[in-house]
Amino acid sequence: MNVADPIKRIVIVGGGTTGWMAAASLSRYVQDKDMTLTLIESPDINTVGVGEATIPNFVDFNRNLGINDAELIKATQATFKLGIEFEEWSQKGERFFHPFAAYGAPIENLDFHQYINKLNAEGKQLDIEDYSFPIQLAKKGGFAQPNPNQNNPLAQYSYAYHIDAVLYAKFLTEFSVKRGVDHILANVSEVKLNAENGFIQALTLDNGKHIEGDLFIDCSGFKGVLIEGAMGIGLDDLSHLLPCDSAVAVQTELVGEPTPYTRAIAKEAGWQWCIPLQHRMGNGYIYSSKFTSDEEAKQSLLNSVKGRTITDVKTFKFPLGRRKVSWHKNCFALGLAAGFLEPLESLGISLIQTALAKLMTFFPDMSFNQADIDEVNRLHNDELDRIVDFLLVHYKLTQRTDTAFWRYCQEMPIPKTLEHKIAMYKNRGHVVMYDNESFQQASWLSMFYGFNVSPSRYDVRLDHFNSSAIAESLAKMKAQITMAANNCLSHQAFIDKHCKANNDVKN
Repeated sequence: MNVADPIKRIVIVGGGTTGWMAAASLSRYVQDKDMTLTLIESPDINTVGVGEATIPNFVDFNRNLGINDAELIKATQATFKLGIEFEEWSQKGERFFHPFAAYGAPIENLDFHQYINKLNAEGKQLDIEDYSFPIQLAKKGGFAQPNPNQNNPLAQYSYAYHIDAVLYAKFLTEFSVKRGVDHILANVSEVKLNAENGFIQALTLDNGKHIEGDLFIDCSGFKGVLIEGAMGIGLDDLSHLLPCDSAVAVQTELVGEPTPYTRAIAKEAGWQWCIPLQHRMGNGYIYSSKFTSDEEAKQSLLNSVKGRTITDVKTFKFPLGRRKVSWHKNCFALGLAAGFLEPLESLGISLIQTALAKLMTFFPDMSFNQADIDEVNRLHNDELDRIVDFLLVHYKLTQRTDTAFWRYCQEMPIPKTLEHKIAMYKNRGHVVMYDNESFQQASWLSMFYGFNVSPSRYDVRLDHFNSSAIAESLAKMKAQITMAANNCLSHQAFIDKHCKANNDVKN
């Protein structure tokens, strides 16, 4: 066989959200090709199933697969997500919102937030959140889909979903199998490597089957059956950067109507998530084991949830780090097999998507060109570096001093890239954007404003504009946004009208 011959056999090890997202995505690629796609799923391992909040690219991912929005929402008991509300992160009693949208709109090709900075420097007390339609919609407990035909800020926002991850995996299982994916329920008992080049050659399963392949995708979770177990690619430890290393999670009955946003509530030694679905509430406490015990974290969570618990409390210990390389020879690691960063900004599913996009962009032939592999690993590492910066800014900018954990966060060292980004914003309100950023300017602005970071200066080009005229223009924009938010359906009413799930859908 010529080394440049096309790949014909793709083998995915592991199911759950990661494995079935890979299978669904690749099932489109293998159509009309002389190629097989096999997914091997252990019958003994349950999906983690706690990462239920997404970001807007998840909506696009499913649409690109040809999945109907309403069908997906009903099947996964999903609700809508306009962003994340952060409670008590800056100081106790304070809250702010991270929306999936820009604030306002540029005026005369100058960043909108600089106008806010200018007027506030002159003694005004403008709140940038007043100029975000999804924030105002969230505060009203409402929801509306963006209208692309409107040429104004009301049309320029995105949304995501809260989903039941277990139901989503089941949904994609059926979707993928219908498209020809060979689904095998078995455990991998042996991984055979080629003695000459170290590539994975075949898998032996505990049911006696022997599965050969060309490209192997490791979706086996923290264990990393292929990338770690067989190929020995360890993790780069990030525990010196990210403060939280443990979690407890529990599901409760839904009390009241579901919010169209995720809640992230700062606690004694970390933070708590509240993720509403149509049929229940997902709750969890991400914490640092250096500052609280597992039992204390469990009790803190149980004392703060609303509604009757419907599951036992699960405890998770996760290795904070990333695989030294996520693509090694003919093995590509996805999801938890590639590493783990805490789910503060709902990036778990997104990282699966972006990794799949890189694989598809540089899809190999049998030569497995090393330059392609190196480029994917470089892009992946750059992406994670920028994400780590964004996660850290949530902790570093806190003004809380009430617990040892939050005092540590203020004092902890941070990467030079983040130091520079914070310094530039404090100096002149400029948001530095590096290559391969997962979060754009508006996301960083939500952090700086949310943590009450005021720049020393604003963009001096605004001195040519009349402050009264600017204030009048902003007042009109605020009124337009407020009126539009007031006229929208409530989140629950929107779901009831368009995509209410059957009550008997359970995981």
